[in-house]
Amino acid sequence: MFLEPQLFTPLQTPSSSGWIEVICGSMFSGKTEELIRRLKRAKIAQLRVEIFKPIADTRYHDEDIVSHNHNSIRSTPVNSAAEILLLAGDCDVVGLDEAQFFDDSIVEVCNNLANQGKRVIVAGLDMDFKGVPFGPMPNLMAIAEHITKVHAVCISCGGVAHYSFRKVANQSTVLLGESDSYEARCRACFQKEQKNA
Repeated sequence: MFLEPQLFTPLQTPSSSGWIEVICGSMFSGKTEELIRRLKRAKIAQLRVEIFKPIADTRYHDEDIVSHNHNSIRSTPVNSAAEILLLAGDCDVVGLDEAQFFDDSIVEVCNNLANQGKRVIVAGLDMDFKGVPFGPMPNLMAIAEHITKVHAVCISCGGVAHYSFRKVANQSTVLLGESDSYEARCRACFQKEQKNA
């Protein structure tokens, strides 16, 4: 019997210390939806919130973070992780989407923000389309106080999916796309597809 984990949802950051939360999983697992939910709750609690995403992520909107369910929240697109430190200001909560697309300096940036007493909420793919740990995500998970791994539904068998299967013949690690390019797969179905490829 598979039980879904309780979702971690603190509202206030103690004035003496911050922390890092990582939301990870495959494509279509609800990472962005969960990030938006936590950020909206922080706003309801009247905390000062700043939200960032990589400037390259323009799939649904140039500025907003948008989930596959079309839930959205305003964000600031940035070229580099260093910009986040300059723009975060005196906020209480920092949200980051698509963290796998940042370079490794995002780890130091998140640590710096948490050390300033901020709650840092990061969402991103933990594995690329080959099933390999993606960019800075493993290091972000290592330094995070709280990790939530969300799962999708396997398109092939209906099981619990945590792999992003790429349907198109493109070997580039970074390929922005939606259901036209990717499908969620469980371990067994992902391995089967990899062998067939």
